Amino acid sequence: MPPADTGASTVVVDASAPSSPVTTTAAPAGAHERLEPGRPGYRKMSLALFAAGVAAFALLYSTQALLPAISASYGVSAGQASWTVSAATGALALCVLPLSALSERFGRRQMMTASLTVAVLVGMLVPFAPSIGWLIALRAIQGAALAGLPASAMAYLAEEVRPKALIAAIGLFVAGNSIGGMSGRILTGWVAQAWGWRAALAAVGLLAVACAVAFHFLIPKARNFTPGSLNPKALAKTVATHLGNPLLVRLYAIGALFMTVFGAVYTVIGYRLVDEPFSLPQGIVGSIFLVYLVGTVSSAAAGQLVARLGRRGALYLAVSTTTAGLLLSLADQLASVLLGLVLITAGFFAGHAVASSSVSRTATTGRAQASALYQSAYYLGSSAGGTLGAVAFHAGGWAATVSLGLLAVLGVVSITLYGTRVARAERRALIPATR
Repeated sequence: MPPADTGASTVVVDASAPSSPVTTTAAPAGAHERLEPGRPGYRKMSLALFAAGVAAFALLYSTQALLPAISASYGVSAGQASWTVSAATGALALCVLPLSALSERFGRRQMMTASLTVAVLVGMLVPFAPSIGWLIALRAIQGAALAGLPASAMAYLAEEVRPKALIAAIGLFVAGNSIGGMSGRILTGWVAQAWGWRAALAAVGLLAVACAVAFHFLIPKARNFTPGSLNPKALAKTVATHLGNPLLVRLYAIGALFMTVFGAVYTVIGYRLVDEPFSLPQGIVGSIFLVYLVGTVSSAAAGQLVARLGRRGALYLAVSTTTAGLLLSLADQLASVLLGLVLITAGFFAGHAVASSSVSRTATTGRAQASALYQSAYYLGSSAGGTLGAVAFHAGGWAATVSLGLLAVLGVVSITLYGTRVARAERRALIPATR
């Protein structure tokens, strides 16, 4: 199961799968020894990818905790300000598949370096955006650049690390995602409280610069990568095959709907907490994102839930937990709101872990592309949730945002119920007719 993260789904690279969008020549067996704990280069590689994860997700969600301040500064609504988050995640969603294919032609290390470099350079321009339009445009470019990192990092690890050490290495990278997403929000909250939101974005930019420099000097050269020639027709065929698989499509939809709830709640919660009756300062609002740590527990527990309840049973439990959290958050007591956020976070990460891991098990060919499509759906859900949640809040307050979340949860329930009926029908069809 993937650990809790801020949106980075684990990409499973299947080098042997047919219908690959890239034609490669297999490297000679044992040509280069792979990395593992205790061997030269492993610690540097782990620290490099941890730093890359911190930088990427600190940048990706850097404006989320600052939306009330951005709204006030530019004189725009919550819905308009939310585009500073949605534009970044939406651009990432659209670019993750083509950039993951390009990494197979030009190299994982090169793609990660280019992605971080462009994203960091844009990050240094973001604090100086003269208008909300410029800020949204810069954030979209930043999100598109960051799309080259997740899939390339997972592929790099799969090629350079011994299989028995791969899960630990991926876990450290995803931990960097989680810490970057959480610490970026907390850092911006406290810096904004003291010096304003532009200074807060500059602080995240400097953090990302430091991480990018560390990545550049620490990441070992790829020794087991074999470049291939791009094959757009094969890529299109693989994507069409995945989109023609009803189970995969249902899993993509479930991931998008769960992320719609999560994106809506965490985009809007800052507006609610700085207003009456809470009137919390910006630093405290940013610290609310410590609740993300709950996701580490629920994501790790998802495997046990599936073992006991089955995939659909685990999804029903995740939905129930998320629903309970949404309803609790309607109360005007801070304790109830915080408990609601804990339940929403736990339910979301459990549901996301179940859906994302099921994609890899379901796809029999082109698993890297199947996981990339899940990432696209996931981040599109984040983008839609952030924008629609803010629009709903502007129109009807927190209750309207919660209603949007409940509607998305209902969508997950409907899809899961439909999947249950389909599975039962398939089982009946396999049972020989008896007289």
